[in-house]
Amino acid sequence: MDEIDKRILIETQINFPLCKRPFKVLADRFGITEEEVLCKIRRLKRKGFIRRISPSFDSRRLGFVSTLIAMKVPKEKIEDVANIVNRYDGVTHNYERQYEYNLWFTLISESNERLEEIINGIKEKTGIDQILNLPSLRVFKIDVNLIL
Repeated sequence: MDEIDKRILIETQINFPLCKRPFKVLADRFGITEEEVLCKIRRLKRKGFIRRISPSFDSRRLGFVSTLIAMKVPKEKIEDVANIVNRYDGVTHNYERQYEYNLWFTLISESNERLEEIINGIKEKTGIDQILNLPSLRVFKIDVNLIL
């Protein structure tokens, strides 16, 4: 990873340009071409340094509700259940944990009623009813910027 790669990682986290050609703006900042920036970003994605470049919205301010879900899934079914869970648009991410409730995911929707419909659909499709719905009572947002 060279110095420009590091600067790309920093700028995309902290100061990504919101304009018609953001990669051109980054290229001008770094003194390289837009195509070079795009090539570097593709390489950083391939190597796993960048997962995605996307906006982060405050879903509550946009009128959505969300919750954290924990499921108790038999070890041999974890991959199949995760694949079913991932088919729902409102699932932002999921992960396996080494606890009794071993599959956790976040779920976002336009209403609490719709959240319940999705949870019931997941129960029906997976055959698993040991699901904990853990909505947040208070929100704490911690901004993390990884500086290299």
